[in-house]
Amino acid sequence: MQRIRLRYTKRGRLRFTSHRDFQRAFERALRRAEVPMAYSAGFTPHPKVSYANAAPTGTGSEAEYLEIALTAARDPEQLRILLDESLPAGLDVIEAVEARTSGLADRLTASVWELRLVGVDPADAERAVAAFNAADSVEVQRMAKNGMRTFDARPAVAHLETRDAQADRPTDQACAILRLVVRHVTPAVRPDDVLSGLRAVADLAPPVPAGVTRLAQGLFDEETGAVTDPLAPDREAAPTEQSTVVVTAAAKAPA
Repeated sequence: MQRIRLRYTKRGRLRFTSHRDFQRAFERALRRAEVPMAYSAGFTPHPKVSYANAAPTGTGSEAEYLEIALTAARDPEQLRILLDESLPAGLDVIEAVEARTSGLADRLTASVWELRLVGVDPADAERAVAAFNAADSVEVQRMAKNGMRTFDARPAVAHLETRDAQADRPTDQACAILRLVVRHVTPAVRPDDVLSGLRAVADLAPPVPAGVTRLAQGLFDEETGAVTDPLAPDREAAPTEQSTVVVTAAAKAPA
């Protein structure tokens, strides 16, 4: 059985698709692309697809991950092309590697987010970010299944800073750009929780909903503060063309 790990995006209007919507679209794409999927056992077999830490509905993402199991080997890049062509524009499969290591989900310990605050003066955003970073705790509330839940959002935030909006996308309208690195903890701290925290500590309230995009997710390095590529170990574990030739030649050598 071959396992393939995919990186895909949620762009444009497709950021409003729920995780269940994506699951349905992806399973249809698997059928269209005639992927030789492995199926679970039991009365209701379903394709063996493992989804990892999906972004909340309404947020864009450049770094969503999943893993599929195949009954026959396929070239990862050719599979990526077929699946990408079978999905709507905005749900784009941008990378595929053969799984050669274990624990993909264990390598997704943090996310890098960009928050675009249209109508917010960058100076106000910078003051709010400074207040948030200086706080020992930032209590926020979120509606959960069992009612309103209060928790401290501050420990999960590894990094929060403002970026130059004019350099990013020139506009005459006031706009603040925030770059956020959040550890994946329990309870999960989402970008909207951080926005609630900014409102709590500095009364920062964007006049329109923030544009939120996940730029990356992976293993968080506590020493450097970097979020590493979770597919890198699989690429590094892949045999090189040269080593394959050497092994083949050795196998054909006379005893």
